Amino acid sequence: MSRAEAVTTAAAGEVRRPSPLWTLGLLRSELVTTFRRWRTLALLAVLAAVPVLVGIAVKIETNDGSGPGGGGGEGPAFITQITNNGLFLVFTALAATLPFFLPMAIGVIAGDAIAGEANAGTLRYLLVAPAGRTRLLLTKYATTMAFCVVATLVVAVSALAVGALLFPLGELTTISGTRISFGEGLARALLIALVVAASLVGVAALGLFVSTLTNSGIAAMATTVGLLITVQILDQIPQLHALQPYFFSHYWLSFADLMRDPVYWDDLLHNLGLQALYAAFFGSAAWARFTAKDITA
Repeated sequence: MSRAEAVTTAAAGEVRRPSPLWTLGLLRSELVTTFRRWRTLALLAVLAAVPVLVGIAVKIETNDGSGPGGGGGEGPAFITQITNNGLFLVFTALAATLPFFLPMAIGVIAGDAIAGEANAGTLRYLLVAPAGRTRLLLTKYATTMAFCVVATLVVAVSALAVGALLFPLGELTTISGTRISFGEGLARALLIALVVAASLVGVAALGLFVSTLTNSGIAAMATTVGLLITVQILDQIPQLHALQPYFFSHYWLSFADLMRDPVYWDDLLHNLGLQALYAAFFGSAAWARFTAKDITA
């Protein structure tokens, strides 16, 4: 059942207990609505373009025989290996998009989740349907998490396609210096993409909480993105080193440890645990705020 059908049914006076199938219908409706918006498609297009630009830049720079970055060691991790194996473009693109582009896109979607409905005047009608505030909030969060996975995979698939077109593919060398097959490297690339998506669950919960504080979708999106930028600036200030391990962005680039042999798990587990903590805290705060909020729009 679509969201419009649910609202129409409730408005007609049919009172019934929400069923699991109705919940799945609400989730399906939210997913379709989110991924059909031009804003969402534009965000995905920008994310897909980043690996293309990185790949072309590396290809142009290495045509004169010099290495990427001019041998100065600058740029995201793995960038010096792209010319040897196009699969490294996947890792480089994820490293390049994770600090800003991916969390910004998540912040836009999460920040607009509740505030956008209130601003459009549809939130009250959604709650007339037999959804309940908790069920609706969970559906919004699940939709945001689905976008996290899709956005990350868009970057990875785009990078893989560009890497295959511009550079050779084959066995690759891990950070530890060991050689692994292309198939194993591809599996690790998929695992890295999933870890990157999981690294954004805290941002998604933060954006959802901010979205419950205002009826302006633009204000919620701007606030969420502003908080993301602020936290990452604070994470670079040496004087705050005692606090930095608790910032949600501190361990984001730990996914590089999946390219070690054996895999170094400590920072990866710290990252996932920290994201779960942020998701629990801000998810609970969003629930407390939303269930007590007066809905006037």
